[in-house]
Amino acid sequence: MDAIQIALLAFVQGLTEFLPISSSGHLVLTPLLFGYELQDLSFDVAVHLGTLAAVVLYFRNELASMTLAMATGFRGELTPERQKDARLGWMVVIATLPILILGLPLKGVLDVLRTDETLIALVIAGTTIGFGLLLWYADVRGSRRLDEYGINWIAALLIGLFQAIAIIPGTSRSGITMTAGLFIGLTRQAASRFSFLLSIPTILLAGALATKDLVEATAPVDWGALGLGAVLSFIVAYLTIHFFLRFIERVSMLPFVLYRLLLGVVILWLVLM
Repeated sequence: MDAIQIALLAFVQGLTEFLPISSSGHLVLTPLLFGYELQDLSFDVAVHLGTLAAVVLYFRNELASMTLAMATGFRGELTPERQKDARLGWMVVIATLPILILGLPLKGVLDVLRTDETLIALVIAGTTIGFGLLLWYADVRGSRRLDEYGINWIAALLIGLFQAIAIIPGTSRSGITMTAGLFIGLTRQAASRFSFLLSIPTILLAGALATKDLVEATAPVDWGALGLGAVLSFIVAYLTIHFFLRFIERVSMLPFVLYRLLLGVVILWLVLM
């Protein structure tokens, strides 16, 4: 991989991981559009670890509060504020359960799709458009009255089930979890914040699984490319989270829905023409 390809893919991953437009779809489409070979799994792992570091750093205070509250909750009573933190932490745990159960079977679907460029492009086009429309509907119809601390275990499980679908490229992990959050009545910012918190165990699990595959494959590794990709995706992802959360309540999900519709149509045109 040359420096331009590394920078392009790292930028795409950092920008799209936390926007509701599908990072996995863009990581597949970008090399196809620019004439590159599909990047190795090791590079995908590296840029995902970069975005993981970004979300952990951004939510470091919330993560520390939730972890402390969950740990001390086993030993005694908690203050009302600590109870809220512990509850949110357990809701993230519950929302992670579906991907633990469904992750491997759905990963098999992804592995099959990656072997056929035309098929995967059509799948990305369909999921980009379909789940984009679903995001728009949830944004319009949602009551937007709850913050992330108002999530109960049923809602957390529902968000987790939606997240499991995101293994299919074009769905968007952040987009589908935000959609579920809006459906249950979260504000746009609360749905986004819970989606970002949920990304931490999800990316960790996916990274561990992919790392296991890499170790078993014993393929040569370009550590320089991986390091550069991770650092660049970290920087872009951190800035994306910061600005997205600042502006999402004012701009709504409509710009992202319109982008998804346009992207899906363009993909269909390129594949079918």
